[in-house]
Amino acid sequence: MIDPVRPAKLAETIAGHIERLILEGVIRPGEKLASERDLAERLEVSRPSLREALQLLEERGLVVTGRGGARVAQFLAPLTDPLAALLRSNAQVAEDYFEYREAVEGKAAGLAALRASPLERAAFAAVLDEMAQAHAQNDPAREAEADIALHRLVYEASHNLVILHVMRAFSELLRQDIFFSRINLFARDGVREALLAQHQAIGAAVLAGDAAAAEEASRAHMRFSSRAIAELRRDEARLATAVRRLGRAGLVAD
Repeated sequence: MIDPVRPAKLAETIAGHIERLILEGVIRPGEKLASERDLAERLEVSRPSLREALQLLEERGLVVTGRGGARVAQFLAPLTDPLAALLRSNAQVAEDYFEYREAVEGKAAGLAALRASPLERAAFAAVLDEMAQAHAQNDPAREAEADIALHRLVYEASHNLVILHVMRAFSELLRQDIFFSRINLFARDGVREALLAQHQAIGAAVLAGDAAAAEEASRAHMRFSSRAIAELRRDEARLATAVRRLGRAGLVAD
């Protein structure tokens, strides 16, 4: 017996539409959705149907609703939060992290050079301009934010949804200084200048549509970053040892 064809409920259709927007990265984990009234108007649906759709998405773990409204769930947090705790306790992990990024992000940069839309290319140009301005104004915090924005653009412009979501989650760990202090890194002599040149090389290759150059520029950037972080950690460890030696008074008998 053949089952009859039944039209999908409107709430299911709305939920599927919002789900696709989340999948494509149009709306991002942690972002608050527009008010129920505004979102219903934008989607041209009734508020009761939208409310039902949001309930479906909450059951799927994609949306969190509360008194303040609805927001996209941090749906990778069950993976990244325990992982962050493990990574903090392992000195080897920074090297492994950059090795992983060299493999994945290099490919993403190559794909971005081939697949970036005109709007995404314009976004690359804007972020590179923001980075250069922050650098010229000696604003490491602002420059570090532009750094993360550029890498996230690479993930988005790769148009690979797995790369987008996994690497975006890893970039959030980077923002939280799980692996190292970005501000301390940017404060080191010559590092900001080198990183700016590397980011400009990645951006220029993407804008030129040169996949091979974009991939190589990204990999070279990751290798440099890995070495710079290793040196930063060695220097911090030596400084900590020196401080302990100078503060040894009271630990031993006269």
